[in-house]
Amino acid sequence: MAKPATRQGLKDYALRQLGAPVLEINIADEQVDDALDDALQLFYERHFDGVERVFLKYQLTQDDIDRGRARGGDSTLGITTSTTTSGDFEENTNYLVVPDAVLGIERVMTFDNSNVSSGMFSIKYQLFLNDLAFDLGYQGLLNYAMTKSYLEDIDFLLTTTKQIRYNKRNNRLYLDIDWSSAAVGTYVIIECYRIMDPANYSGVYNDSFLKKYFTSLVKKQWGQNLIKFQGVKLPGGIELNGRQIYEDAVMELQRIEDKMLSTYEIPPLDMIG
Repeated sequence: MAKPATRQGLKDYALRQLGAPVLEINIADEQVDDALDDALQLFYERHFDGVERVFLKYQLTQDDIDRGRARGGDSTLGITTSTTTSGDFEENTNYLVVPDAVLGIERVMTFDNSNVSSGMFSIKYQLFLNDLAFDLGYQGLLNYAMTKSYLEDIDFLLTTTKQIRYNKRNNRLYLDIDWSSAAVGTYVIIECYRIMDPANYSGVYNDSFLKKYFTSLVKKQWGQNLIKFQGVKLPGGIELNGRQIYEDAVMELQRIEDKMLSTYEIPPLDMIG
């Protein structure tokens, strides 16, 4: 019972923490669902356990390339360029629709599946084969590692990084590339962060932060529902104090959020150079 594994189990856990069934928690089921959705959203966006790093692949189609090459507002190709009211500026609005579960995108890589660079007869394979036969046999691993690092530096300096634009609120991945050089069938590898969907990972419902934060959100809503009944006495002389419940919940939420900033959230990385 203390380890909820379902959405309903987590809701029941929060209500028990607030006194149910001994006390009547004056809150509607819809309000509990809203509080849980809000808690999950913060868990996804700020908690380091709320996302997972994945690689998604997408194969470019002819329609994608046609949209990328479209100019002058040609609407016959679907998503095309848009112009401002003055008509002096154009913007490439071709994009790939990203799954809603993707929270952020780090980079986009291309995977060349042509015959020139695949299989044991590829140029890359033969070069590595010659390197292994010569360097490892005569000059050892140190020289081989230094040579490969040098080649990687050259590749980093001469190969431009694909520019991308992405915003979670529209789930659109814009690729600022030369679409005339894109080929149908090329795979695009997207390095991204995907939310830990409780439908697939039931352990999310048992997260210690989520349980505390969700319980405090329900408590806050409970107090807010009772504020207008301040001073009303129940049978037996019990007096409702909705404002105190509300203020206690606000203080609890503040403490939990402060702890998240120092404990559960990944700190921003400093730029060195």
